[in-house]
Amino acid sequence: MEDVVAWLKQNANLKIIDEPLDIELEIPHIAYLEVKKPDSRPLLFTRPVSRSRGIEYDIPVLMNIFASKAVTEKIFGKHPDTIAKGIGELLKLKLPKTWQEKLAMIPRFWNLKSVFPKRTNKRGVAQEIVIPKEQVDLDKLPILTTWSEDGGPFITMGQVYSQSLDGGVQNVGMYRLQQYDKNHLGMHWQIHKDSSHFFDQYRDAGKKMPVTVAIGGDPLYIWCGQAPMPYGMFEMLLYGFVRGENARLVKSLTNDIYIPGDVDIIIEGFVDPTKMEIEGPFGDHTGYYTLREPYPVMEVETITMRKKPVFQATVVGKPPLEDKYMGWATERIFLPLLQTTAPDLIDYYMPENGVFHNLILAKMKTLYKGHAQQFMHAFWGVGQMSFVKHAIFVGDKAPELEHDMEIAEHILNRLTPGKILITQGIIDALDHTAPEALVGGKMGIDATGDEVEHGVAEPLSDAELLTKFQSIDGNIVALKQYMTHTKNPITVITVNKTASVMSDIEKVFPLAPHIKVLVVVDKANNDVDNPYMLLWRTANNIDAQRDVLLKPFIILDATNKNELDGFEREWPGDTLCDEATIRSLQERGLIDVDEAFLRKFGILGWE
Repeated sequence: MEDVVAWLKQNANLKIIDEPLDIELEIPHIAYLEVKKPDSRPLLFTRPVSRSRGIEYDIPVLMNIFASKAVTEKIFGKHPDTIAKGIGELLKLKLPKTWQEKLAMIPRFWNLKSVFPKRTNKRGVAQEIVIPKEQVDLDKLPILTTWSEDGGPFITMGQVYSQSLDGGVQNVGMYRLQQYDKNHLGMHWQIHKDSSHFFDQYRDAGKKMPVTVAIGGDPLYIWCGQAPMPYGMFEMLLYGFVRGENARLVKSLTNDIYIPGDVDIIIEGFVDPTKMEIEGPFGDHTGYYTLREPYPVMEVETITMRKKPVFQATVVGKPPLEDKYMGWATERIFLPLLQTTAPDLIDYYMPENGVFHNLILAKMKTLYKGHAQQFMHAFWGVGQMSFVKHAIFVGDKAPELEHDMEIAEHILNRLTPGKILITQGIIDALDHTAPEALVGGKMGIDATGDEVEHGVAEPLSDAELLTKFQSIDGNIVALKQYMTHTKNPITVITVNKTASVMSDIEKVFPLAPHIKVLVVVDKANNDVDNPYMLLWRTANNIDAQRDVLLKPFIILDATNKNELDGFEREWPGDTLCDEATIRSLQERGLIDVDEAFLRKFGILGWE
């Protein structure tokens, strides 16, 4: 993959757009809509411009590299399940007892020689052009501004290389990087990331921390940067295992960090642990803006690049997006590692509209009472799985986890309040629902048992049930029931919220004969006829300790929280595309989506 653009032309139906397009909103909006299509393609924008700065860039922008499962599999060179099988075999290695067994192991160990990165003293192609510190100008890179309310331009596909204070541990992570000015970037590494641990070491020692950011090159570098490797393991080991060849690393020019020499652009610098700057807001992969918070700042020492570099970028926001396919590969490949902690785990699946850490489905072989609850605690205590908010477990006879309708029916036929565990634990820094940052409610559902006996006692039509709701509360606007053929139908209502939902929820308790599961969402920016986005909203918007009731029926308050709820943190807004930009792109024939498409994915909201 020395020439990624050429490879994408041949293998991924790369779409080339030669129209001059703005790095502010236009380019990211086109990529945002494209990747939501069932036949999405990688995009190359050959003439990026910044109209606000009067710049025409000579560096093209490449987006949606992981455009589909098929393209992602081609990038890996094999199906992720095949890679997982190889990892599983390594984890199960046993000492050979006979000469025949020893001989049989030689090819396996021979193949591992390619795992370890190779360092070279030569310069890489990414160091052909060197821009010294006094000439550094980040404005010369086509750094995108994706959302109208973003705090500024952000590098969204940067490979951030760092190392421990003693140089013994190296890491690459994929963190967003806000451009502040011509030579400063915000380093959004969250507290559980390896780079943040290294940062603490440098801060305690009173030393500046070297950081090198790489952009471009083999797309597998990017995937490795977000892979949930155990602490202390360099992600480039995983690159070598997948590729079957050693990652070739070159030394940064201004620090001792090694990076792949065949990337497109390298940004080197130092972080002063005594200096922090407000970073954000930023429309993130949750589909919400993450709020303004202080983060470390990198001062750029030099920039190097190829003679003809390409700037790789991605878009995050409401699902489905490119991270869906990156996450699919991660999910498959890391199954064997998860099984070392939960050996009776058969499979797991993170639905894209559950935004990964907000919802996980797991299939397991249950061997004893409480086994599913044991798995819940195991999941919540393992690496990045510890940030999962909602986990649903089914037995080994359940349908395939990715068969959405079948697995939903299976779960709802086994759902019972007595098998729901609500607890507290660490949550992702991007989560906005908990009363305090980083700690919040978690919910586990044990659906491994037999079907429950009783369904809704007195079923009603949507119209009949809405009339009953509105006779209780005139602020209830719309209603729709889903999965009415199951033992636990889901009733969704939208409200014009004038008070905390839970403050007087008892008023709907008399409707218990007609309801098993009630989900409450705001009327604004929700559509009761859109189950895909309703799941996204609900998984995003609840803190289980505050927003879930189990009696007399299951109630989920998925409304936005505010002062009416005694919620003191700022509640962020949805990522919505700029309507003027969308209409302009439509008029110019640069996007070919209709109003139904825009509504389906909440591109402009649902007002």
